[in-house]
Amino acid sequence: MTVKAKKHLGQHFLNDETIAEQIADSLMLKGYKHVLEIGPGMGVLTKYLLKKDITTHVIEIDTESVEYLKANYLNLASRIIEKDFLKYDLNEVFKEEPFAIIGNFPYNISTQIVFKTLEMRQQIPEFSGMFQKEVAQRICSKEGSKVYGILSVLTQAFYKAEYLFTVPPTVFNPPPKIDSGVLRLTRKENYTLPCDEKLFFKVVKTAFQQRRKTLRNSLKTFHLSDILREDVIFGKRPEQLNVEQFIELTTLIENDKTN
Repeated sequence: MTVKAKKHLGQHFLNDETIAEQIADSLMLKGYKHVLEIGPGMGVLTKYLLKKDITTHVIEIDTESVEYLKANYLNLASRIIEKDFLKYDLNEVFKEEPFAIIGNFPYNISTQIVFKTLEMRQQIPEFSGMFQKEVAQRICSKEGSKVYGILSVLTQAFYKAEYLFTVPPTVFNPPPKIDSGVLRLTRKENYTLPCDEKLFFKVVKTAFQQRRKTLRNSLKTFHLSDILREDVIFGKRPEQLNVEQFIELTTLIENDKTN
């Protein structure tokens, strides 16, 4: 029995054992005892996770894949979660325990997976996985880069992001039309911000919505005082600011007398 890849689920099954093993080995396995694989398909990555000294859980929305896993990975059966990762409350399984996330992620929901990880960062010390190459590069890019943006800043505020390696389309069935990229996120020791976090998210998103404009123009909706608007930081464009400078910017806005 094999599982047919379903276009509406964004499935592209990896069929290269070496790459699967490399992805499994990308986790450092420090500070947690559980790992959650998203979208295991036919278990090409799962089999290498099961060899490690860690408890592997998988979450899969495709019923055909679930049946395949139950039939071929008997020791995993009780840890198969047949749910939508984006909608499921993971505390039903992990309570408050830490766990890592790994997977060959469906391209159509990969950025949403990252945003859910950021929301649950107090429980997720490590994250490894395969994305569309340009999304992986964007997450890991630094200020000054053309692809540096909302996803880069918000992820790197809480995690160290490393681009590990590129994967060609030929090792998938069906092959996607683009290259893929594998990255690793390692949570920072201090993963809370010294500013209002909701405001930080709002400032970053608003700034990059008009990325060609200076912050003085793109952040007009914050109704900043004239004195603050003259600060040198407001003469910059968003891609010129690193994470620390966005924190500084948020703090300035938070303390502004007119807010």
